[in-house]
Amino acid sequence: MDNYNFQHLFKLDPAKSIDDEALTKIAESGTDGIIVGGTDGVTLENVLDLLARIRRFSVPVILEVSTIESVTPGFDFYFIPTVLNATDLQYVNGLHHEALKEYGHMMNWEEIATEGYCIMNPHCKAAERAKVDGVPTEEDVVAYAQMAEHMLHLPLFYMEYSGTYGSVELVEEAARHLHDTKLIYGGGIRTKEQAKEMAEVADIVVVGNVIYDDLTNALRTVRAVHDVKKERSL
Repeated sequence: MDNYNFQHLFKLDPAKSIDDEALTKIAESGTDGIIVGGTDGVTLENVLDLLARIRRFSVPVILEVSTIESVTPGFDFYFIPTVLNATDLQYVNGLHHEALKEYGHMMNWEEIATEGYCIMNPHCKAAERAKVDGVPTEEDVVAYAQMAEHMLHLPLFYMEYSGTYGSVELVEEAARHLHDTKLIYGGGIRTKEQAKEMAEVADIVVVGNVIYDDLTNALRTVRAVHDVKKERSL
């Protein structure tokens, strides 16, 4: 998984319950990895519990850091969001600065990637917390993508629609401006058709909420994404 060469990722919220049978199906689905992350109710205790359960399998595990208190060793990768369209600077660089003062001396930088987050749904919890001001326009998104790649040299640019299905055209437009930075799409994917559609334009597709209420369709997204990527590589 050098250079974050993922195609499909499942995202599990440590504050939500998932039984062992469902977790086994997720871990053995062929997904390229499992992200552990959420906005509300994330604690060190529930992060550790979910990590221990996933570690029974060989699938790579990524912690998407939302609180300093929930950071723990044992993950394969750590994704650190910096919310590019936040108006609360705590979520741009404030929390990161505090974390580095406390943990910088012990970080393995080869395991850590900064995500340039662009929150597309201003009504989600993450947007409320970061004080995102309205829906980004196409011009906004392109500028944030260029900022991620050319100014900040970030490995990842994450278009986060958080529970709503986004605009394929807008994701595609952002992708046109990214070459070294990988584009992650997340939000609202409930079917294999939607997964295929976004896999055509994004480097990495993240599937989350549907796991908890329609596991069968969630599992179908894995092959859908991989099929698209295989066809595009031919």
